[in-house]
Amino acid sequence: MRATLLGSGALLLSAGAWAQDAAVSYDVSFPNAAHHEAEISVTFREIGEGPLTVRMSRASPGRYALHEFAKNVYGLSAVDADGQALAVSQDDPYSWTIEGHDGEATVTYTLYADRADGTYSQIDLTHAHLNMPATLLWAEGMEDRPVEISFEPASPDWKAATQLVPAGSAMAFTAPDLQYLMDSPTELSDFDLRKWTIGEGDSEQTIRLAIHHDGTPEDADAYAEMAKNVVDAQIELFGEAPRFDYGTYTFIADYLPHVSGDGMEHRNSTVISNTKGLYEDEFGQLSTLSHEFIHAWNVERLRPAELEPFDFTKANPTTTLWFAEGFTTYYAPLTIRRAGEEDVDGYLKTLSRNLSYVVNGAGRELRSPMAMSLRAPFVDAATAIDPDNNANTFMSYYPYGAMIGLALDLELRGRFEGISLDDYMRRLWRKFGKTATAYTHQDLKVTLAEVTGDTAFAEGFFANYIETGALPDYGPLLAQAGLELGPANPGKAWIGGSFEADGPVVKIASNTVRGTPLYQAGLDRGDEIVRIGRFDINSTGDVDTALSRHEPGDTVEVAYVSRTGDGTVSVTLVEDPALKVTRKESGDEELSAAEKRFREDWLGIEETEDAG
Repeated sequence: MRATLLGSGALLLSAGAWAQDAAVSYDVSFPNAAHHEAEISVTFREIGEGPLTVRMSRASPGRYALHEFAKNVYGLSAVDADGQALAVSQDDPYSWTIEGHDGEATVTYTLYADRADGTYSQIDLTHAHLNMPATLLWAEGMEDRPVEISFEPASPDWKAATQLVPAGSAMAFTAPDLQYLMDSPTELSDFDLRKWTIGEGDSEQTIRLAIHHDGTPEDADAYAEMAKNVVDAQIELFGEAPRFDYGTYTFIADYLPHVSGDGMEHRNSTVISNTKGLYEDEFGQLSTLSHEFIHAWNVERLRPAELEPFDFTKANPTTTLWFAEGFTTYYAPLTIRRAGEEDVDGYLKTLSRNLSYVVNGAGRELRSPMAMSLRAPFVDAATAIDPDNNANTFMSYYPYGAMIGLALDLELRGRFEGISLDDYMRRLWRKFGKTATAYTHQDLKVTLAEVTGDTAFAEGFFANYIETGALPDYGPLLAQAGLELGPANPGKAWIGGSFEADGPVVKIASNTVRGTPLYQAGLDRGDEIVRIGRFDINSTGDVDTALSRHEPGDTVEVAYVSRTGDGTVSVTLVEDPALKVTRKESGDEELSAAEKRFREDWLGIEETEDAG
């Protein structure tokens, strides 16, 4: 966000500037909500001489790929202050030029919107779920103007959930400038609202949870209580809550069958959406909430320099998503565990899944975490019609960064007395997040040296695990907490790949991965598997059955049909490489006092001990 948004004093200065610049005024209504349309008008005043250029964004805060929001804008026209039609021309798909104005122009257009998630908008008779870059056009040269926006709901039952600034009526709001407006998703619906306060005295702030769902009030109550505990655990992690610009933080949550699953952070709010209801999958929703609220510190205020300011016309890449998204992914389940909302075994399942993905990922051979971060414009909700080879060339910076965070946390706890990743995050927060100073890759490295007092360690860790694709030996690191890393399915034969069935035809579903038996045999996506050993393959379950008759090291004949015709190839099976982290005491060994203390300092104390 712009510097004018980053502190209460700056906000006062911004508010004072509002009187000097004519506000941009939006009116949004939904007369054809049944067919997913909004009617939007925006008035620009004191335009000055020359044509007015208005445009739709191609990027959205929190997303890193390009999105063609202009494709759903149509029926655009413009009039001057007297209501006289103005000439509108278009030289590219994203912008419109308006000439002949008298210093004022009102632009009117229709927006089609039918995807509710963190990037797009959805309009129907149940709600208007609005991500602003997907909804509102804006004028070049007026990015610093204050904004007024009013909504005309499609139903009298609709309320508004947003981080926009209330402006005297239930459906009227303001924003200090375009950056804040575009960062302010808004939900208009008959949602359930739960709220509570954090902090005391001058530090008191309000957390709001607006839940649009088909569940019961009791579902909302239970979810709000879990959310409150997780929020408290994260405030404890960073040592304090951020100062929200208007004293309020809003979770905008849609749990409905016609929305799309997503989570998206914003400066003073977040969007969570899922097709499952709270009763069906309350923990899954909590995981997204936990991740997105950590972003209130890490990425919204503790912010990479490359994202300052955010450019709505192009992709916004950074080499530090391994930290901004990855370390957030590390702490999301960890703070749920520390909050007491999940037991240690549940946490270890998530840890095992991420660790197995990273250790076995082929992409690390090609790109470091920094280089993987730069792939975000191609993978972060990006769309393309041509196939990719990401199975062999890419590793998501979410789990990749999370497992770097795990390694650093365990390394710090074992090597430096009284120091953990928590201390590193708090130091970064005080140096950069709290002071609204964007950080660089070098800043992250230098701060680690400051926290540890060991420059060689900091430089070595970054050189080995962040600037290159090496991984530490996780076994000894986890052993400090009395945890054991081993195969998830010892002795199970594995052929690699995933499979899909179309009737009795079973095909390899996605690109085979370098080093796996199927890859080594020259088989790839789309090849039909007819037989494995003596088993005919007529369903995906037949693959598992066939493999269950063999052991790692066995060589089997696989009959297939590929683009070049029928064939048979010898395939040598290996042991399933999936990994699992388990408690030491789940076997016959006892947990030592040192291991127990290490684990409790890291994961928190369980209310009830369960060695099984």
